[in-house]
Amino acid sequence: MHYPDFKEIILGRRSVRKFTDQPVDMEDIKEIIDCARYAPSDTNSQTWEFIVILNKEKINEISEMTWEELHKIADSAKERGLEKEARLLTRSFGPYATAFTGAPALIVCLAPPYTSKFREKIFDPIMISEPSFWDEEGIKSSCLASQNLMLAAHAKGLATCAMTGPVLLAQHRMREYLQISPEKQINMVIALGHPSETPPRLPRKPVEDILHIIE
Repeated sequence: MHYPDFKEIILGRRSVRKFTDQPVDMEDIKEIIDCARYAPSDTNSQTWEFIVILNKEKINEISEMTWEELHKIADSAKERGLEKEARLLTRSFGPYATAFTGAPALIVCLAPPYTSKFREKIFDPIMISEPSFWDEEGIKSSCLASQNLMLAAHAKGLATCAMTGPVLLAQHRMREYLQISPEKQINMVIALGHPSETPPRLPRKPVEDILHIIE
C-alpha cells in the first residue's frame, strides 16, 4: 500500500452515530476482528476479547439501562442542588452515551487480565508494580486492538463509533446482563453498521502543539 492510501483511511474514518437498517455481514465482522488481533500488546499478551451483539432487543436493553443509570446520577445531583449540571448530563451527555441505539451491531470490548511469563517469573515476585498497573496494561492493549478494528471497518465501507458512556454509567448491569466474568474489564462499546450520515471532519490540534522534539 502507498502511504497516501493509508493516510486516507485514517483521515476518512469518522465517528458515525446514524446507521441504515442493513445488517452487517458476519464475514465482515470476523474480518475486522481478525485485524484487531494483530495489534501490538505488552509481551504479546493479547489482552482483548470482543462480544458482538446483533440482537436489536439486547442493544436497546443496554441503551435503556444506560439511560436509567444516567438519570439516577442526575437525580442525585439535583438533590445536592446541582440542577444545571443534572440538565446538562441528561440533555448533552445522554444522547452521546447512547448513540449506539440505532446500530445493527454493538461490539463490547473487553480487557482480560494481563498475564505473561515475565509477570509470573519476574514482575510479580519482585513486586515491580501495584496490581492495579496490570489492569491498566490490559486496557492499553485493548485500546490498540479497538483502533485496528475501527480502521478495518472503515476500509470495508462500514462505520463505527467508540463510546465509553455505558461503561461509565452502567457497566455493573452490563456485566450481569452479558455474563461477563468479573476479572475481565469492560473497556468500551463500539457501534458498527452501514453509515446513513457522513459527519464532517472535526478540527485537530496543529502538529506543532502536540509534538515535542528533544535533540
